[in-house]
Amino acid sequence: MEKKPCKHSLTVKNSHVLPPDTNSHGTLFGGKLMAHIDDVAAIAAVRHCRKPVVTASTDSVDFLQPVFEGDTICLEAFVTWTHNTSMEVFIKAITENLLTGERKVCTTAFLSMVAVDENNQPTPVPPVKPESEEEKWLHEGAQKRHDHRKARRKESKELAEMFGTDLPWSQ
Repeated sequence: MEKKPCKHSLTVKNSHVLPPDTNSHGTLFGGKLMAHIDDVAAIAAVRHCRKPVVTASTDSVDFLQPVFEGDTICLEAFVTWTHNTSMEVFIKAITENLLTGERKVCTTAFLSMVAVDENNQPTPVPPVKPESEEEKWLHEGAQKRHDHRKARRKESKELAEMFGTDLPWSQ
């Protein structure tokens, strides 16, 4: 498959933060921000591979700045790296106070998306061709992040097996 530039998957989403999106502190629910992140990551991944995708993992999401009611949230996402059937997507979220114009990065995240075929089985994706310095920097660190995700997934499977499906109080 032919390599595709990162910019071909670029996805940008803006949303106005309204009262139903906020908690009792008047800031955006963390889960709402995570839903925005998953949404733009999926769009970027489909743009890259032109196939349906599923979310395989989310790396840590650190809430660096609050997003207040009345602000906007702008998310930018693009595919940074691929591995057979999976894609790493980088997401940056920026909050903007519409009245003052002040903008702050409120979070960054990496998601792993897997392309699937008509039987929901993993299917190959094209490689990425990083062009800018930032894209190259993200691409160079991707294998290390992939290895970390793989180890974390193994630990998660071990935990799931150890704790099983029984309720903790039924033993």
